[in-house]
Amino acid sequence: MAAPLNRQLALLERAPAFRYLFLATLGSGIGTWLAAIALVVDIFDRTGSGAWVSALLIADFMPGILIGLLLGSLIDRLPRRGLMVAADVVRLGVFCYLPFAHSAAAIVAAAAVVGLANGFFMPAVWAGMPNLVDDAELPFANSLFQTTDNLTWAIGPLIGGGLVAGSSPHLAYWINAVTFLASAVLVSRIPASALQSSRALSRGHFTDLADGFRAVLHSRALLAVLVAWTIWSFGGAGINVGEVVLAKVTFHSGAFGFGFLAASAGLGLLLGSALVPPVIERRGVGSVYALTIGLQAFGFGAAAVSPNVWVAGACVVVAGLGNGASVVCNGLLVQRGAPDQLRGRVFTLIMSVNSAARGIGMACAGLAVDAFGARWLWGGAAVAFALAAVSGAALVPGRSSSGVSARPENAAL
Repeated sequence: MAAPLNRQLALLERAPAFRYLFLATLGSGIGTWLAAIALVVDIFDRTGSGAWVSALLIADFMPGILIGLLLGSLIDRLPRRGLMVAADVVRLGVFCYLPFAHSAAAIVAAAAVVGLANGFFMPAVWAGMPNLVDDAELPFANSLFQTTDNLTWAIGPLIGGGLVAGSSPHLAYWINAVTFLASAVLVSRIPASALQSSRALSRGHFTDLADGFRAVLHSRALLAVLVAWTIWSFGGAGINVGEVVLAKVTFHSGAFGFGFLAASAGLGLLLGSALVPPVIERRGVGSVYALTIGLQAFGFGAAAVSPNVWVAGACVVVAGLGNGASVVCNGLLVQRGAPDQLRGRVFTLIMSVNSAARGIGMACAGLAVDAFGARWLWGGAAVAFALAAVSGAALVPGRSSSGVSARPENAAL
């Protein structure tokens, strides 16, 4: 594990612009996760209602879907650095406001504004990254970002829970505001040209959006991610919804068992995202992609029929390893499969479709787990992952090559 990590960390030394972007997303990622815990606790303490918690979560991810379908071309037409700094400033302002919010409705509205800013910031990060490092180093750059994102996922909620328990949600809001201020300063130090080779010329807003749709439909690499990961999203929703039921009802392992399964998934995610770059370098992303999704089908399917939570946890580590590796592959396929002038809208489009599928999947999974139980739900999710793997294998190009074309076939610019 040391060799790929050394290669990833060396990027931070050699590429100052990449280092600024990495530090900006690391700090704001930790802040975002700790604030997410604070928001949920705040809204539940005010209302005592699960419906309000659901409204908060929907307000967080729904703007990203709308951006992908209606506004994704702005990430290619506007300066990405300016867009990212503006997103940070908006998020800074919202979290400075939240300590003074007096109603649950105001908190949900504020979460929607944050979701809107997130919907511009993260696609701009992923779209701009190929301009900061050499193509040969791109798998390692993606891996570093994904590994640290997994770390912030583990660290942020722990810190947030401690802050809220020891003080109040307001302290978490103020800390998150500071992380967005730091992010804005760091991103502003990146040369604007380093994040964008050239800004796309507009041919009209809806024509620009259509160009993004055509780029996805005319590129096997992009279509592979869209189709495979949309199918995956239905399975992922089932895993998330059924996890607590599997632990507490099926395995009778209580809250500890739930935490154990979640920690097992986190361990797998870290290992998968950290270790996959040299495998991609040797075998090519096309030959690795379907295997990483298939590993999740195997791991979660085995967990579904496990006799106890300990065996299930080991299976979930395997599945998490495939999950962490496949997310790195997703980013790489899109980055190499779309030209810079279209990359932002392609990322937002794919992310929005995946998020919509995940939302529908969660609604269906809630009904399914009550009707059939967690084992059947996880087994169904494993089938979805298997279908996603087959789709990825059928669509992804150049399975014997080291990568895919940097320009999608017949893409309109």
